[in-house]
Amino acid sequence: MALANPERGLSNGTDSVSLFSEIIELNVGGQVYVTRHKTLIAVPDSLLWSMFSKKTPKELARDSKGRFFLDRDGFLFRYILDYLRDLNLVLPDYFPEKNRLQREAEFFQLRDLYKRLSPNMSKENSINDELLHSDPEDAPLQGATGLDTSRALSAFGTTQSPSAESKKSGYITVGYRGSYTIGRDTQTDAKFRRVARITVCGKTSLAKEVFGDTLNESRDPDRPPERYTSRYYLKYNFLEQAFDRLTEVGFHMVACSSTGTCAYTSNDPSEDKIWTSYTEYVFCRE
Repeated sequence: MALANPERGLSNGTDSVSLFSEIIELNVGGQVYVTRHKTLIAVPDSLLWSMFSKKTPKELARDSKGRFFLDRDGFLFRYILDYLRDLNLVLPDYFPEKNRLQREAEFFQLRDLYKRLSPNMSKENSINDELLHSDPEDAPLQGATGLDTSRALSAFGTTQSPSAESKKSGYITVGYRGSYTIGRDTQTDAKFRRVARITVCGKTSLAKEVFGDTLNESRDPDRPPERYTSRYYLKYNFLEQAFDRLTEVGFHMVACSSTGTCAYTSNDPSEDKIWTSYTEYVFCRE
């Protein structure tokens, strides 16, 4: 999905050019970026333009290593920086952070980027991209735009369901480590399953599509959409909640496996027995 702007701004802060070096290091939420000064001031009246054209280096916050510091989302800033380089932005497929990226665009005062991340603009861009890459036999439809395009495609029976692309086939494996305690023989109570963490394994694009913002990607943040990962985990500990979500988007369980061990809390066999287990559930969408 390409988001473009034909206009490119130039900085008016000629006096500040000599105050900043050509290459600038940034620490954005713990992520380090290296870029050119002219990239940061590419859009007039934006926040970064104000910071690096109207202020001096001494007025800006720095980290312990002297890098300029911004207390924002370090992962999403890469898209902000990509946009500033040539005022074009290409987002990966199954990008679940669009609303958060729009919030970052608003914070950095990138008005055009903010508008282009709105749902209506994104939908129009998607339609135009489809027409641009359509087969020659669809050429009569290429003159239509917006609502006319949708009606024309519907008339010829070629309209794709909004979720057709997102519902690709594939497998997702959900795993968890749990434990429970069985009381002494004289007791009837027991402390049942405690799930420490629910892991998600499978293709990155499928995992992001299914679990969205509830997917914690901190251990594998740069995995491309078409690659596989086994390092994601969920931000909640309710296994049934994960099952419900998978069912909602068309997955069904095809296999499961489990291993378990038993241990005593002390050397006394009459004490509580602690069972620990690791279980995996394999889900498929065809």
